[in-house]
Amino acid sequence: MKVEGRRNSYRDLIVWQKGMLLCKEVYLLTQNFPKEEIYGLTSQMRRSVISIPSNIAEGRGRNSDKEFIRFLQIALGSIYELQTQLELAFELGYTNSIENLINLSIEIEKI
Repeated sequence: MKVEGRRNSYRDLIVWQKGMLLCKEVYLLTQNFPKEEIYGLTSQMRRSVISIPSNIAEGRGRNSDKEFIRFLQIALGSIYELQTQLELAFELGYTNSIENLINLSIEIEKI
């Protein structure tokens, strides 16, 4: 979605765009998790993944580079949480493959 009249928006950041893609993919993945996980792993993974682009956006809206960096660090912590949760979901047999999601999360981590 393009927002007219905005320069240097968080929406222009590749890292935010990739974070949004990761969100979509994790939400789609967790739709197939067992119903008993709705308040457990499903909920935790969704909170972790939504925290990534949300913190990037919030940090971008702050008035200083120092604040932006702090929010990027929070987003990075959420990436590590999500990677751990993805590995657990795989080990529990809730998904056959996490490779694409792990690779995308690593790509975001590097940016």
